[in-house]
Amino acid sequence: MYNNPYYQNAYNPQVSIDRINNQIADLEKMRQQLQQPPQQQPQAITQNFQLAPTNSTMKFVNTIEDVNNEIVYYDTPFFSKDMSVMWVKNTKGDIKSYELNELIPKDSKDLQIEYLQAQIEDLRKEMKNNVSNDTNVITKQNATNTAEYDETDGATIEKAESRSVQKISRGKKEQ
Repeated sequence: MYNNPYYQNAYNPQVSIDRINNQIADLEKMRQQLQQPPQQQPQAITQNFQLAPTNSTMKFVNTIEDVNNEIVYYDTPFFSKDMSVMWVKNTKGDIKSYELNELIPKDSKDLQIEYLQAQIEDLRKEMKNNVSNDTNVITKQNATNTAEYDETDGATIEKAESRSVQKISRGKKEQ
């Protein structure tokens, strides 16, 4: 009981009054802080830049006139609706045209079929050449038998009399 601060100050009221005044002052400060809008502290600035790719857009058009009418700010590809033609327009307005063909990957069987088809075509061409050469040889042989053959242009010249044909004159039979 004698160690209690309230008991010791019971005879000195000034200490209690000072302590109460300090508590009132603290409460006043807290009330002012609550009534004032909170002060915004500056937040750390984070700069995140996302650069858009420059050639990421492609446009579909019907004709090259549609490409001419478009305004571009960087090299821009334009595709026809059926994807058979591509136009590339630059910022100066110059247009380059490209024809697109689809490349279909081929397996070994497809490659073998194409190879055999090419061989067949080659053989057909050789056969035609051989047949035409054979007919030329036959024509030359016939021409030498029946008429003269001109080697320069491959034409035959008829003679008045051919060598391989015999003339048989039919006259009246003698009785």
